[in-house]
Amino acid sequence: MIPVLILMTAGIAIGWILHKKEKILKASSVLTNWAIYILLFLLGLSVGTNDQILNNFDKIGLQAIVITIFAVMGSILVSWLTYILFFKKDER
Repeated sequence: MIPVLILMTAGIAIGWILHKKEKILKASSVLTNWAIYILLFLLGLSVGTNDQILNNFDKIGLQAIVITIFAVMGSILVSWLTYILFFKKDER
């Protein structure tokens, strides 16, 4: 856990120092997206090679769909409420 906190703190400090550099911000965004793509690929690879998950996929599948639907609905609701409470300008 300590390495995670150190890396996060270092990232915040470097981001604060370089926050005015447009090229660095664009590169950071692209690198972040590619890191997420690679992590998702590796997660899929891990699931695809796990016999226990594959053998119980019919049982896990329905539960995963239900959890996913409720997670997405909750995210949409919280995002909408956050927008209404903090970002929507008064339309009076």
